[in-house]
Amino acid sequence: MRNGHHITRRGLLGAAAAASLAGPALAARRLKPGQKVNLAVIGAGGQGASNMARLTGHNIVAACDVDFDRVARSLLDRDGKLRADRTDLKAAYDKAERHADYRRMLDARAKDLDAVVIATPDHHHAVAAKLAMERGLHVYVQKPLTWSVNEGRLLLDLARRNPKLITQMGNQGHSGDDGRRVVELVRAGIIGDVREVLVWTNRPVWPQGIPRPAAQPAPPTLDWDLWLGPADVDWGYHPDYAHFNWRGWVPFGSGALGDMGAHLIDFPIWALQPGLPTRVETRHTRWPGGDSLWSTRRPAQISGFPLATVSRFDFAGGLRLTWYDGGLLPPTPPGFPSNLIMSPDGGVLFLGSRGMLMHETYGERPILIGEGLKEAAAQVPKTLPRIAGGLQGHELNFVRAVTGEEAISCPFADAVPLNETMMLGVVSLLAGRAIEWDGAAGRVTNAAEANRWLTRNYRKGWEL
Repeated sequence: MRNGHHITRRGLLGAAAAASLAGPALAARRLKPGQKVNLAVIGAGGQGASNMARLTGHNIVAACDVDFDRVARSLLDRDGKLRADRTDLKAAYDKAERHADYRRMLDARAKDLDAVVIATPDHHHAVAAKLAMERGLHVYVQKPLTWSVNEGRLLLDLARRNPKLITQMGNQGHSGDDGRRVVELVRAGIIGDVREVLVWTNRPVWPQGIPRPAAQPAPPTLDWDLWLGPADVDWGYHPDYAHFNWRGWVPFGSGALGDMGAHLIDFPIWALQPGLPTRVETRHTRWPGGDSLWSTRRPAQISGFPLATVSRFDFAGGLRLTWYDGGLLPPTPPGFPSNLIMSPDGGVLFLGSRGMLMHETYGERPILIGEGLKEAAAQVPKTLPRIAGGLQGHELNFVRAVTGEEAISCPFADAVPLNETMMLGVVSLLAGRAIEWDGAAGRVTNAAEANRWLTRNYRKGWEL
């Protein structure tokens, strides 16, 4: 008995690398309203620190990171002073047990935990989440949910086989009031039938479209081997990889589409529910290093993402969604007011038969475009529950769901199809051609060689 709830276990798996999907996951912890959740964070600095700063009212039992000097810097302002909004987090981190390897942490501490927040680089997401879920732990996983299509399907299978597990992807816009209103208005037909959606972002804001740099000695505080983790590459350290900049490199990240798709593509997929795309094509600027044609570059040589991409997603019902990154903006559609601008930071534009709806990243600041649409929108009732705290309440929504106080905002049942859609854009990019997608079978049907990008090779000891 701990903190008022009983823990039952069928025994921990010996080593994380030996974890298997042969049997069901261990039973999820059951907590009662008002109980404090025992949490661990994997990836405690950077985004992990932002997530955990909102959860200091609960018990942060353990923190896992490969560079705790960087974690300490995440608590400071630009002048090197402790941030006022990180005082409680520093106190919690000071008390938490520290680990460098989450496989060992989960072996040692899983029976003391209820839930895990995972805020590592993309290439660790699925491995860490799978190990936690198999130990009966609720999981909050940063976006993109996984590095590959198949990893997402694996996590969804785990979640379905243990429906008492609370799962959440870290796309906070899904909890925002504005984003939920966007979904309500589109579903109510305020702008009519939607057949086209334009989506754009200013990312990348990290080094991308550049050749792979020469290795440098890793900082003494950084365990580079653990940072590489599942990535089956023998790259040496460079600051253009770690810590923030991994997003632009194929073995570790998913480019701008993986980084921001969960915040932008989320709303059209949520509102229109088109299912998985049936055809995806990604065009791009020159490959890093100067190659402009796929035929001049073997797949094994791909290291970094191009500077900018355009992806077109076609769905069975006739919807077409077009994604622009690298600071590219979509063409202005007919009827778009001359006094409006598309935010250069990012946004979504729904094109309907009776008008348009545009919003910024995270679903914020929606604008209706068309005569009489504002008046009609005022009559549309709220049909989606509002999440306490909105955008800023996404993490607390997770722990409230663990204690049975609130429904979860973006469980894996919703997150995985969204994540798969995004990752198929990356598959098309890496395959160098348009792909036809059979969602039921989970395979590319027109280019067998493209299916290699649905998964990856894992380093020994990190296999799924």
